[in-house]
Amino acid sequence: MSDTHSWRPSRRGLREGLGGALGPVAACAVALGLLTAWTGSGAAGTPARVEVAEGTVFLPYGGTSVSAAFFRIANSGGSDDRLTSVTSPAFDDVMLSQYAPMGSGVAGMSMVDSAVVPAGKGLTMSPYGLDVMVRVREPLRLGERVPFVLTFRERGTVRTEAVVIRPAY
Repeated sequence: MSDTHSWRPSRRGLREGLGGALGPVAACAVALGLLTAWTGSGAAGTPARVEVAEGTVFLPYGGTSVSAAFFRIANSGGSDDRLTSVTSPAFDDVMLSQYAPMGSGVAGMSMVDSAVVPAGKGLTMSPYGLDVMVRVREPLRLGERVPFVLTFRERGTVRTEAVVIRPAY
C-alpha cells in the first residue's frame, strides 16, 4: 500500500517550531546590534599606538664595560602593548633588566623577558625601574648617538637612537 501524499507539517507544528526558534534568533539579533553600537562608539578600544622618544645611554665609568640605556615609550592607543626585545648593533649584549632591591640597602638587577606598555600611558625607563642593560664593545663618547631597535608585540619594530650622557646619581 503506497501513500500518494508526502508528509507535510501541520500548522500547529509549524507554529511551535517557529516559536521555539524565535527566542534564540531574537537574542542573537539584539546581541549583534549592541556589539555593533559598542564598537562603533569606540568603547571596544583602539589598537595600541606606541611611540618611542629618543633615549639616553650612560657613559660607562670605572673601567667597566657594562652600562644602561633608557627610553620613554608612549602608548596613546586603547590597548596595552608589550616590549618584547631591544637590540643594537653597537653593543655585544643588550637585554631588558629590572632594578631589584634585596633589602638592607642592597640592590641588584634581574633580567626580564618583556614589559607591558599600558594603554593611554606608557613606560618610562629609569635606573630604579626597567632599563636596557648593555655591554659596550668599543668606547663611547659623550654626545654620540647610538642606534637601537625596540620590538613590540603589536606595534612591531621601532628604530630609534640614544644619546650618550654622563650618569647623574
